[in-house]
Order: sequence, then C-alpha cells, then structure tokens
Amino acid sequence: MEIAVLDNLLAVDRQAWNRLVVGNNPFLRHEFLSALESHNCVSKESGWEPQHIVIYDDNKQLVGAIPLYIKHHSHGEFVFDWSWAEAYRRNQMAYYPKLVSAIPYTPMTGQRLLIATDTDETDISRRLVEASIELAKQRNCSSVHWLFPSLAQKALLKKAGLIIRQGCQYHWHNDKYQNFDHYLSYFSSRKRKNVLKERRQIKQAGISFRQLRGDEISSDEWHLFYKYYREIYDRKWGFPSLTLGFFEEISRTIPEQILLVLAYQNDKCIATALNLRSDDILYGRHWGCSVQIPGLHFETCYYQGLDYCIQHSLNRFEPGAQGEHKIARGFLPTATWSAHWIADRQFREAIDRYTRVEAGEMDKMMQQLKSHSPFRKPI
Repeated sequence: MEIAVLDNLLAVDRQAWNRLVVGNNPFLRHEFLSALESHNCVSKESGWEPQHIVIYDDNKQLVGAIPLYIKHHSHGEFVFDWSWAEAYRRNQMAYYPKLVSAIPYTPMTGQRLLIATDTDETDISRRLVEASIELAKQRNCSSVHWLFPSLAQKALLKKAGLIIRQGCQYHWHNDKYQNFDHYLSYFSSRKRKNVLKERRQIKQAGISFRQLRGDEISSDEWHLFYKYYREIYDRKWGFPSLTLGFFEEISRTIPEQILLVLAYQNDKCIATALNLRSDDILYGRHWGCSVQIPGLHFETCYYQGLDYCIQHSLNRFEPGAQGEHKIARGFLPTATWSAHWIADRQFREAIDRYTRVEAGEMDKMMQQLKSHSPFRKPI
C-alpha cells in the first residue's frame, strides 16, 4: 500500500476518485471538489487548505481517499466547536490549525472515508484514520474532525476509537408518494390546510416556477442566481465563499446533478434556489430573492424540491442545516454525526465527557421536536 498527501485534487485521476463515491454523491465527486480548488473557494488564504489523503494498492489502483483540509478557523463547517477553541485559548493553547474532513461550506451527510468496494473496508478505513492522525501530528494540528459521516461510516469511525458527537438536521423521507396531494393526505387536517394555504398564496400572487438542469441554465440565469446568492450574505453580514465561476463549472461538468429552481412574477425572476442531487437524494443548498412575499421561501426551497423528489422517486431530501420551521412541512428531526480525534489527553477526556452529555440532551430535544410532526398519528 502507498499513502500520499495531495494539496491539489487534480493530482488524482477523476474516474479513479469517482469510483470510490457511493450513490453518485455530487459533493464528493472529483468535479465538485476540484472546482472548489480551481476557483479559489478553498485555499490556504481562505482557511481551507487541501491536504487530501489517498491510498494506492500494490497495483497502483486507488483504493481509499479522504477529502481533507487544514483549517485555520471554524467557518463553513456547521458542526460548531467555537467553545472548544475558546477553551484552548483560555488555557494558552492553540486550537488552530486543525484537520477537517468535510465538504467545504456544505452540511451534507455521506462518505468521509472513500473506500473501493472490492477491498477490505475495515483495513482501508483504519489506514485512512491512522494516516489522518499522523498528518495532524506532522503539521502540529490540535485535532482531526470528520463532519457529517453517514451512519455506517460513523460506526467505522467509532470503531477506530474516535469521539462521536451527535447533531440534528431536518430531513424528508419518501414513503412512495404518488404526488404532492398524496403526500399531504398523510398530514393532520390542520397542518395540511396550512401547507395548502401557503401554496395557494403563491399562486394568487401570480408566481410561477421553472426547474432547470445544469445544461439548461443560461449564463444570464447563473448571473441572476449569483446576484441573489451574494445579496443573502450581504444582508446577514456574511461572506459569499463560492464564486460564479465555480457554479458555472459544476453546471458544465455535472449538469445532470444540478437543479435550479426559478420563481417568476410578471415575467421577472424574483427568486432562485439551487439544489444538487445524487442517485436517490436531493440536497437543498442556496437561495435568494429580490422581494419578500409570504410563502415564497417555503415554495421555492421546499415544496418545489418535494415535488421534484416525488416525481423522480428520490428517497430523501436534505434541505440544509438548522430550521425548526421545516418540521411543519414534513422534514423531521434526524440525527447527524461527527467524529473527533483530540491530540491533548486532558482536552480529549473533557470533550469526550461533554459530547456524551450533549448527546443525551440532543436525544431529548429531538424527541420533543418530533412531537410537532405534521403527520397523522398511526391508528
């Protein structure tokens, strides 16, 4: 076995990397991750320094990989460890740099250990974790973090002795719904009426929608989407980390995995929402608008995506991080995970205790939130 650390994904054959990706996950594809690098969305200057680990077998075949970054801050991760960094600071220790295996700026669940299907999964996962920890030691990193691994990979990471942390998102699951009305028939009467009222408001406002694949989106439409994307961050005092060139590139390279929703009123586009899809999951990512209309956000970001999932028989819709308002629309609390290696023994023990207590509180919160489900209780 040969293990290497790469600061540029273009050093890896695209097809070899993509063969390791399960379910055609768009965010793990070589095209997506390399576009982030080529358009300077991730770099040493942005605080996301690529340090991808790859493993080749004796026949020079790629059998394992980790998308990995040296981080000099905690922005764009969605697993919040600011309090950990503050605790290090109070103890006159450096929390940054750290190593993070994640999709930059993207809180989606999936593989963090990319492993060839015809290899020993336990062996390759062990080698990947050990290589990550060794790299952290070499680069004087305080810790290594795997963010939003799938449930199966969470088990692999736990088996490797890592600290497991629990989080919560709101996901929708397809119970073989025939259409949107069939889906709403499972709601309680009051919750169903609320959704129908929201959708009716949009129709009465004369708003219509288009759903476009990547290869159907014009340059003007991408420029408009990007304008709205930037304005969202301007209003929230944030920073738009992704560039127009990045969006246009993935539109060319993975067009079948791009879904752009455009909302029109009086022939003018007033809102956009960008989604990406795998073979069986839709992921909601970015949205923006030029006017504030009741229900516009819900329709553009959620109901249009739900319609798409039902029509295309997708199993799940992950609309992004946070947002208890999603529950009333059928997105139910779902556990998410992260795994952590902490170099300092005392902090490792403290963080392990903290995450165990936190998990108990998270379970209680999720049970309470599930009581607000819009679905009728089973008889």
